[in-house]
Amino acid sequence: MQLVSVHKSGRFLQLEDGAPFFWLGDTAWEMFHRLNRDEISRFLSTRHQQGYNVIQAVALAELDGIRVPNAEGHNPLINEDPSQPDLQPGGYWDLVDYAFDVAEKEQIYIAMLPTWGDKFRKDWGEGPEIFTVENARAYGKFIGKRYGSRKNLIWIMGGDRRLDSIHLEIVRAMAEEIRATESERHLMSFHPVGGKSSTSEVLNESWLDMHMNQSGHWWFDMRPDIMIEQDLELDPDRPTLDGEPCYENHRPFKGFMEHKDLNIPVFDAYYVRRACYQSVFAGGCGVTYGCHAVWQMAQPQFEPVNYPIGYWFQSLQLPGARQLIHLRDLVSGPDYFDRVADHSLILDGLGSGADTARAWRTKSGQRAAIYLPSPRDLKVNLGQLAASVSALWFDPRTGERAAAQAKDGIFRTPTAEDWVLLFEAD
Repeated sequence: MQLVSVHKSGRFLQLEDGAPFFWLGDTAWEMFHRLNRDEISRFLSTRHQQGYNVIQAVALAELDGIRVPNAEGHNPLINEDPSQPDLQPGGYWDLVDYAFDVAEKEQIYIAMLPTWGDKFRKDWGEGPEIFTVENARAYGKFIGKRYGSRKNLIWIMGGDRRLDSIHLEIVRAMAEEIRATESERHLMSFHPVGGKSSTSEVLNESWLDMHMNQSGHWWFDMRPDIMIEQDLELDPDRPTLDGEPCYENHRPFKGFMEHKDLNIPVFDAYYVRRACYQSVFAGGCGVTYGCHAVWQMAQPQFEPVNYPIGYWFQSLQLPGARQLIHLRDLVSGPDYFDRVADHSLILDGLGSGADTARAWRTKSGQRAAIYLPSPRDLKVNLGQLAASVSALWFDPRTGERAAAQAKDGIFRTPTAEDWVLLFEAD
């Protein structure tokens, strides 16, 4: 496998040979903590078959990952001390090693958080708060040395917590020690709290390569596209993506961390597609899928978090999980780095709020695409496109294409829910 790095444009990701890298991730925060070796293999194999190339997981997991042993009976630290990882043979870190080995065979990158944020700022969750600036450096040195030669590694700092000055110092110390210790320079990002971007916490950090949003799970009107566009307006230029849009089968929050009203419908495949397509069409360098049962690796023996539907192994084939490969395929091609967000393609039918359409085109005008979150009449600025292009309807559920015909200059979406109007040179 090849290391992932930032393209010279500051907007995309690439591999060492210069090939485009579209981040299609999945959220598996508890993978190291709650799955055994056979389960890890099953999970990674399934996601590879579905087209995913990044898995986001946490070394010191959120759900009591310090005190509750992993699936094979081992804890990560001695005496809850980050400067003393438990390195017994066959122990916790050997299982993490195993996950990296399997992921490499499946051509998957593990985007690893060294720790969840409750381990340095509890606020909510299990904690315990165990990090200081000093032991953050020691832990960063350990984890940077152990995994810093892995090609299929991406770092994500943070972990769903705001940073005041002392917490920023802890994260900075850990990141800087990883940078000083790793044998290869890996892509590094930051996972923020819900509704925020890493730009709100670590905009000017020298260790940061790319930004990450968490548009999150608050309600049905989230706007990941606006978050992406705001990131891309800032200096310095960095790629950005939505690293935690709404989880499939998750109920929206009614208030802060409160969604006990089981009459509220869940985010289904439609809402997953809408968030992912809007963020990518707004300029995201990829996107991360999530499922509410999968991120926590829900199983009968564990207390469920916020009412997941079913268990992780029952949720691997949900529609939203299987459909995002079509988004990856849609944006891929030899003109990948030529793609720019351009909503001026939409002369009429833009929509408003969460129903807003988003568009991109290649600089040459040879390809363009408009994502329509709901049915509408659409008038397109064809002057932005090459002289000879064909219009196609692209179905985000199946990836199928069909000829699109305008009547009196108006394109009319075929059926209910979302569609993509695609233009390609003949």
